[in-house]
Amino acid sequence: MSRTTHLNSLQALEMAIREGSLQAAAVRLGITPAAVGQRIRTLERFLDTDLILRGRSGLQPTPALQAALEDLRAAFAALDRVSDSLDFQRTAEIHIVADPDWCDLWLTPRLVAFRSAHPNILFNVNGEGDVPIRLGSADVTIDRDPHGRAQGGEILYHEVFLPVGSPENAGRISNPFLTKENDGTPRYLPVGTLHKGDQVWRHSQEGSLEGFPLLHISPRPDAPDTPTWRDWLGTYPYERTAPDRGVKYALVRNALDGVKSDAGLLVCGLSCLLDGLTQGTLRLPFPAHESLKAQHPYRFTVRREISARPQVTRFIDWLTEEAARTRTQMDMALERY
Repeated sequence: MSRTTHLNSLQALEMAIREGSLQAAAVRLGITPAAVGQRIRTLERFLDTDLILRGRSGLQPTPALQAALEDLRAAFAALDRVSDSLDFQRTAEIHIVADPDWCDLWLTPRLVAFRSAHPNILFNVNGEGDVPIRLGSADVTIDRDPHGRAQGGEILYHEVFLPVGSPENAGRISNPFLTKENDGTPRYLPVGTLHKGDQVWRHSQEGSLEGFPLLHISPRPDAPDTPTWRDWLGTYPYERTAPDRGVKYALVRNALDGVKSDAGLLVCGLSCLLDGLTQGTLRLPFPAHESLKAQHPYRFTVRREISARPQVTRFIDWLTEEAARTRTQMDMALERY
């Protein structure tokens, strides 16, 4: 095994034990859960011994790893200190670890303008970007995990969750008997309850969700208490049986692609929908005030050793300004739609 692979495998192992799951470790390292698991298995094959066990409270070290765990943690703490000491050579870099869905749909689209205005600042976001990922701690961490690395950090904003659909599906819910302007023939095929003596499918009530596919996001340990269809329907009791059925997606980005292609409806964070609502590619099928506020806000923390660097302060100033703009846009959307 090469020295680099050995070090990467040890890093994945230490992070998985620290975070309690491969998925949470992947978020921190900016790689996929499969890559984390592969690195650990590579190390286990090299050592010819098992190193982790799955327990009720998450991943646990085997006796073989437990004997070395204190040294492993101390070694990576020392690497963090070395990275801090040598960071003067990389003052133009900002390494960010962020909630992957929020990063895909909120940070990345907005970061284009900042990078254009500051071309000398180089980024690595969740393991990808202008510069390679480093072994030390991230410079900026952003998430809404109350037990994550951004816990206790400065608040960006509270997310609001509500259903979203394509213009066609949202139109079918708001008016299941919608007709074309010219000849009066049905524009949409209504779905729902078949009334006796009628030859078309009709909703048993306007706004019914019966017959519409519901899309779901698979739960993530680093995004706890994310509202689901069951949560939303428990608060706003529209007609719907089996609200947990439907296609599950690992990433919100992919689920929204399904929404736009008329595959179904999704409960999603409003801050990730603003552009789609403005452009008309997405539409809210129910009044925007019928929403659920996230229990935990998005927060950010900055590594203390680099917090005063000019490029970091510029980025944080920009980040907080964009978050304030998003809060305003969300408030306007909740009033408008």
